Amino acid sequence: MNTFQAATVTRLYRVIADQIAGRIRAGEFPRGGRLPSERELAEQLQVSRASIREALIALEIEGYVEVRVGTGVFVTASREASAPATYATPGQDGIGPFDLLEARMLIEPECAGMAAQHGSPAQIAAIRDAHEGMSLGNSPGRHDREFHNAIAAACGNAAVAASVAHLWDLTQTSPVYSRMEDYFVDTKVWAIAHAEHQRILTAIQARDPIRARHAMHAHLLGILARLREDFGDENGAPQWCAAR
Repeated sequence: MNTFQAATVTRLYRVIADQIAGRIRAGEFPRGGRLPSERELAEQLQVSRASIREALIALEIEGYVEVRVGTGVFVTASREASAPATYATPGQDGIGPFDLLEARMLIEPECAGMAAQHGSPAQIAAIRDAHEGMSLGNSPGRHDREFHNAIAAACGNAAVAASVAHLWDLTQTSPVYSRMEDYFVDTKVWAIAHAEHQRILTAIQARDPIRARHAMHAHLLGILARLREDFGDENGAPQWCAAR
């Protein structure tokens, strides 16, 4: 009996990464040479710079390039290199970091507004504790997730809370997102995130759903904007980037 093959969805950044890898293997970009800037690649391929960023990170994980923040992206594979094995297990490489962040922008601002309306005193205390833990502890990333999940738990809707938790699971199992964090998340970034969290917490404590919604939206929009900064401009001057 004939059977169908399972259908798979190839994401745009994966298509871009495969195209660039093919040109590297063909010798169009020599080992040690610098790739065109993200801006140039985006113009040539007619895609967003966010998709280019995801593709370049994927190529670095696969060993084709080296990212030097503030300088550019340099080829590390030789012309004779064969295609390396895929960098992620099935189910982990299908959603890019920017898709995940955009999905969070659709859900989490409304979730913050609902928490301001429906959160119990104990639930709001849990949000505050997660916020304070982020400033005091040695694992800000863990407290960051606890903060957002505590807001979700306080929203009064179990389906929304589960959706937020699932998006965070997808984010934390994404090799591309993890590599972005390695480059761009430092103590200065956490200080910015902590200040943004404070505005969200203050609005929720004030039972102000409009301000809570806007504060969360501004926080997530800031993450997107910072992640879209270039690795380096045309002259190789460093660019400051941030995540989370």
